[in-house]
Amino acid sequence: MSTSKKEEKSGQKRTVAVNRRARHEYFIEETYVAGMVLVGTEVKSLRAGKANLTDGYARIEKGELWLHNLHIAHFTQGHASNVEPTRVRKLLLTRKEIDKLMGLTQQKGLALIPLAIIFERGFAKLELGLGRGKKLYDKRDDIAKRDADREARREVFGRG
Repeated sequence: MSTSKKEEKSGQKRTVAVNRRARHEYFIEETYVAGMVLVGTEVKSLRAGKANLTDGYARIEKGELWLHNLHIAHFTQGHASNVEPTRVRKLLLTRKEIDKLMGLTQQKGLALIPLAIIFERGFAKLELGLGRGKKLYDKRDDIAKRDADREARREVFGRG
């Protein structure tokens, strides 16, 4: 039994893909964990780590939550049952959470951004963030702060 199977059986989370650009582009105010409706070859590709969240976004349409532009690569051994890599996928949240998100996203500047794909107890889940877009000066402030922290760590631990 591989280590990833052991982790999944013990109930731990295993991160498959992370959207690093999301935290740079948005202030993340709240996070939610949603289930995803997938076909078998998509799950196998996710287990192999073949996903790209960079251009993905979520929308509420007709009272349901949908994920757009998530790219899951074709599974090489499952050519007959592969589906389109960027197809629209349904996300699973409770009615109460969807209604809350619907109200919040109608406010100015709030969006639903996929942050990470994780496997939790054997199921593929999406970590979804409710974010407000950053202005250019906010991004510059974050970069300057990160550079200052890096320099401070170098001074403390030596340039070695």
